[in-house]
Amino acid sequence: MGTKALLRAPSPEDGVAVHQLVERCTPLDPNSLYCNLLQCSHFSSTSVAAFLKGELVGFISGYCVPERTNTLFIWQVAVDKSARGLGLAGKMIANLLERDQCKSVDFIETTITKENQASWGLFEGVARRLNTELKQSIMFDKAAHLNNEHASEMLVKIGPLSAPSPTHK
Repeated sequence: MGTKALLRAPSPEDGVAVHQLVERCTPLDPNSLYCNLLQCSHFSSTSVAAFLKGELVGFISGYCVPERTNTLFIWQVAVDKSARGLGLAGKMIANLLERDQCKSVDFIETTITKENQASWGLFEGVARRLNTELKQSIMFDKAAHLNNEHASEMLVKIGPLSAPSPTHK
């Protein structure tokens, strides 16, 4: 696919397509449609939707942490099978960092299970491109927080970021 993706803030009208995309992107945890509508409205300035030929093929939901507004938390990254291998997830993160809402962002955080190699590869690549550190620690422990029903979620912290944020190449 040589077509360049259109990257933009999502709108509430994208909510159903986001919901369907996340459902197709196993092993992502699907959220309720209502949650996706909130991501596409309340959190649109820190989320990004990616379109190829008019179809939603990528979505990142994120928000600035209320107590640490210099930290962008990436909640979920979804890329459709048809758009994998294009570097789309990295381009979406770069798009977020270029936005006015993220001008004061010094750190990116997310959580990843140990087994999710695709996400580790993505965020290790982001740290390399931003020429900064990636640190990890347990955020939500399998036994203490997740009733042994889900693998532990590792907190991944990237930063500090240089200002201005470099664009994805």
